Amino acid sequence: MFISPAYAQAAGGAPGGFDIMTIVPLILIFVVFYFLLIRPQQKKVKEHRDMVTNLRRGDKIVTSGGIIGTITKVVSEGELQLEIAEGIRVRCARSMIASLYARGDEEEEGEASAPANDKS
Repeated sequence: MFISPAYAQAAGGAPGGFDIMTIVPLILIFVVFYFLLIRPQQKKVKEHRDMVTNLRRGDKIVTSGGIIGTITKVVSEGELQLEIAEGIRVRCARSMIASLYARGDEEEEGEASAPANDKS
């Protein structure tokens, strides 16, 4: 035989046992992700859920499709009736509400104070 077989040498063995320093970077990464990504997202979801559950008649809202309307009727736990223009009413799922544009109370106060300013 002209070519002799080559055998790999045994690699230097890693020290046996558990080393805590190998797991510390993974724990630090998880902690950073929790405080920078997970926790703020959970807070935002909770605020949105509270906003959607506290909607009432007269509130001006923006849907996730970008339609701005006023709530005229709460049809059921999952549906609202919106007036998007004079005499045009549509039904919308509560889950499709993106944000609260104006509270019904605030809008009425703003309209009531507007004529008082015009008299001067």
